[in-house]
Amino acid sequence: MEKVLFYTKEICSLCDDAEALLEMFQNDYEFEIEKRDIYTNDEWLEEYQLLIPLIEVKGIQLDCEHVDYFTLEKTLKENLPSRKK
Repeated sequence: MEKVLFYTKEICSLCDDAEALLEMFQNDYEFEIEKRDIYTNDEWLEEYQLLIPLIEVKGIQLDCEHVDYFTLEKTLKENLPSRKK
């Protein structure tokens, strides 16, 4: 099963909203969410601290400015298998 990387931090309302979107899309697309707290890794913190929430799907990164329902749905649809048969 594909993994979707979710870069986040504690106490972040935008991150909470992005996580809820991801969880909702798990009903339609086959993927696991790998949650990565940027404060647990210095490289993640340096690279993503101004961009979170950041979602990565098969190398495609959607930063905080692009994490919305339509952009995320389009990215998942183009890159992950659908659960709908």
